[in-house]
Amino acid sequence: MRKSALILPAIVLFALVHEGCHAGTALLYGEYREFQIKPYGLEVVYKTPVSARQGPHWALISGASNIITLALGYSLFAMRRRIASAVNHLWRDIGYWLMVLFLVLDPFNLAIGPFIYGGDLGGISVGLGINRFLLQAVALGILLLNRELVVQKVFPLFDVKTAHPLFQPLITLGKRRCSGGA
Repeated sequence: MRKSALILPAIVLFALVHEGCHAGTALLYGEYREFQIKPYGLEVVYKTPVSARQGPHWALISGASNIITLALGYSLFAMRRRIASAVNHLWRDIGYWLMVLFLVLDPFNLAIGPFIYGGDLGGISVGLGINRFLLQAVALGILLLNRELVVQKVFPLFDVKTAHPLFQPLITLGKRRCSGGA
């Protein structure tokens, strides 16, 4: 139960980093209006309405948070053995949740989120001048790759066992070892 409860501070930290990056980049471009708490989470509100947004700065305002959270996820993944062997179980367990969330939430946000609630993809698409479905396909590829990293490299290292079909390997990532793999 204690391990599961630690997902809550990890979610809060993820949201603060993600939305904080939006707020910071929006401030740089004079686009920050306010910070709102919505039923689905935190949201930075910009001065320019969605329909009037144009220019490459929107790719940075909308996308920097995704890049930062993914970079943090990959950094935690690179330290996964060290995190898994931490003597302090609180740090071990929160490190696990942070790693998983930072690896999968933003790729999910960009790949699946636009179909449900919009999200960051519109600003990235407008800012880069790239078709939103192409960006969603790239994000889906990253989501599937990161899901495999979690299932095949993180779960075994943290002794997570599940028979749930969503958490079974889809492809083989190198040799699998009982100790958590390479």
